[in-house]
Amino acid sequence: MTIASPPADLLALSTAQAPHVLWQAEALRVAERMFEGRFSGWERMRPVFDSAGIDQRQTAMPIDWYLEPRGWTERTAAYLEVGTDLFVAAAQGALAEAGLSGGEVDVIVTVSSTGIATPSLEARASGRLGFRPDAARVPVFGLGCAGGATGLALAARLAGATPGAVVLLVVVELCTLSFRSDDLGKADVVATALFGDGAAACVLRSGGGGGFARIEASAEHTWPDTLDVMGWRVDPTGLGVIFDRAIPPFARNRLRPEVEAMLAGQGRTLGDVDRFICHPGGMKVIDALESSLTLEVGSLDHERAVLRDHGNMSAPTVLHVLDRARRAGLPPRSVVLALGPGFTCSTVTLETLA
Repeated sequence: MTIASPPADLLALSTAQAPHVLWQAEALRVAERMFEGRFSGWERMRPVFDSAGIDQRQTAMPIDWYLEPRGWTERTAAYLEVGTDLFVAAAQGALAEAGLSGGEVDVIVTVSSTGIATPSLEARASGRLGFRPDAARVPVFGLGCAGGATGLALAARLAGATPGAVVLLVVVELCTLSFRSDDLGKADVVATALFGDGAAACVLRSGGGGGFARIEASAEHTWPDTLDVMGWRVDPTGLGVIFDRAIPPFARNRLRPEVEAMLAGQGRTLGDVDRFICHPGGMKVIDALESSLTLEVGSLDHERAVLRDHGNMSAPTVLHVLDRARRAGLPPRSVVLALGPGFTCSTVTLETLA
């Protein structure tokens, strides 16, 4: 479904990284300790670390923390501490760029699917950021890798519904907290080779001008009977990753018609899009997106750069790509695109402002 609400301006965008750097070579050494001799398919899966296209990632905790058995209590404590810190860092950066204070924020949208926080992260960060007691809180869970695009669309609709209101979107994911030495399988090897932690924040407002881009429309498509493509299992010691190796061919073979239909609902075609800004789920996913959308091979360069420097951080990753793209200079019209659990494609159409 395509939604064209009153346009909202994207005033600011900021990103934040988790505190610990994990080089891919070190990740491989750690994975060998975790999987070798305990997982029969390790030698066959080992090359995933070399082909992931990742040089380094950032993690919530130091590497030795992941080598010890951890339960819900320890994982949740790490999520609350580091997640709140990343929320504050990303929000402060976006508000500073917009020239606003926390007390001027009317609505806070928080997107996060990698931990459980009740009260949610924006409530925990409220005192540090100076949010008003009457600011509206909108925590969103379960979107996974699509959360950056879907969260941006939701924040834009909320801004468009109340012209002049300042909407702060903050996206925080700590994917590495799902690394588990007690859970050994193909999906776990891929997750260990691919996932990192990070955050991003945006400030939006409808009316008043300013900003670097205007959100024209948004759309989503969820394919029927695809619940098992991607998501979480809830296990006794933590969340367990569901990660289907068929995602790249799925994207290559089934994405284009739905993107064309979403654009048609906006009166546009693929030819009207100057640049797709995609969630880089992995190198094979990036290749599949270029193939499906008939993009020049290698054209998703910002996507590959973010994957190389940060890994797949789930929801905030596409906003890191958008940040790189806008610093390099956005073309007149872009489409933010992300795939996530459901299995869902989420898009946001942007018009660049002078």
